[in-house]
Amino acid sequence: MGRERTTRDLVLETHQDVKWICRALERIEAENREYAARLRAVEEWRSEKRGEERRASAVGTVAGGVVGGAVAVIVKILGGG
Repeated sequence: MGRERTTRDLVLETHQDVKWICRALERIEAENREYAARLRAVEEWRSEKRGEERRASAVGTVAGGVVGGAVAVIVKILGGG
């Protein structure tokens, strides 16, 4: 049979366990920071995409207004309205 474990043995084992837990927590925190950075990058990309879509929509609206105005002027000049 094995020898009986002393308080010193238990303290050393607990110390090793605590060190292992601390290393695991540090690794998890690093992974969380990496995940958060990737998530921020995706959110920024989506925000930029939404901004581009809004700009394209605004440009389309302005272009449509300009074209509509030009057509109205041409029709007026040609005597259609």
